[in-house]
Amino acid sequence: MRIHNTLLTLASISALALVGCSGSTDSKDATDAASSGSESSSDMVYKIGVIAKSNSNPVFLAAKNGAFAAGERLSEELDGASVEILWQTPAMEDAQVQAQYVETLVASGVDGIAISCTDANLLTGALKAAVDKGVIVVTFDSDAPESGRMAYYGVDDFEAGKEVMKQLAGVMNNQGKVAVLTGNPAATNLQARVEGVLEQAKEYEGIATPEVFSFMPETATEAAAKMQQVQTANPDITGWALVGGWPLYTDNALDGIYENAKIASMDPLPLPLEYAMKGQVQVLVGQPYFGWGEKSVEMIVEKLHYDRSPASEMVIADFDIVTSESAEEFAKNWETWLGED
Repeated sequence: MRIHNTLLTLASISALALVGCSGSTDSKDATDAASSGSESSSDMVYKIGVIAKSNSNPVFLAAKNGAFAAGERLSEELDGASVEILWQTPAMEDAQVQAQYVETLVASGVDGIAISCTDANLLTGALKAAVDKGVIVVTFDSDAPESGRMAYYGVDDFEAGKEVMKQLAGVMNNQGKVAVLTGNPAATNLQARVEGVLEQAKEYEGIATPEVFSFMPETATEAAAKMQQVQTANPDITGWALVGGWPLYTDNALDGIYENAKIASMDPLPLPLEYAMKGQVQVLVGQPYFGWGEKSVEMIVEKLHYDRSPASEMVIADFDIVTSESAEEFAKNWETWLGED
């Protein structure tokens, strides 16, 4: 089937791209696109650092492409200015490294920083210091609400967790035993999603309070191993609520699980979409991965160039609901998000 081959290609592209990202800075001056065919260079260059959680998580490759796409487009649109994107992200999740990157970017003279916070408590001090020095800070995906950041962009994580549980309950006929899989317990976005799952589960008399299982580091291998361990120890589990799609980023992760349990998960990425098309995952709840980078850069530039702030500090995006029936069509989005369209 053509879409199967496309998804395998996209997954391979993601893997190759991630191998090349080891935590070092990738910089692209979007002036190249803006000045093509122009006689004079831009007068002002806005430098924006973008710090995601890890280069080992495919969702942040889409965010990276979104940030660079926004930088190129805005460099063409702005009068007398261009945008330079500085991608600086740890190879694996590490809040200490993120904090060091914040300090390094501030010292280098960036105008703005967009960041997905691995640990809000640890990063708040570094972000406050950046704001105090006049740097415009926007968080995406995972917030640091006490940091003084201008705005947060992403889904409402509590509502996303509720949606995962609502969709799971539907395919379980509102009864059974549910396990919840989460990653870094210090990540505020994951905490909120778990809370949403637990709150929504109260709506179903036939579903007891779900038990929560966490794992670290947030890799596909660790996640799949955790699911297998828990399912083996608790064969009566008939439903899994995954507040992140980690185990679905590898092959054959659900063998021995999907035969006995329904699964609803965040993150309709290329490989998770294959699980959905095979019927091993019933529902995937999507986030604005490309938009994390694109919208964050747009908001920072709006403030820098026009002194315009968002109407609200919480800029909430819609999430997508992808089923086995709609997975093939949704997969076409990744051709754009991974720069293949």
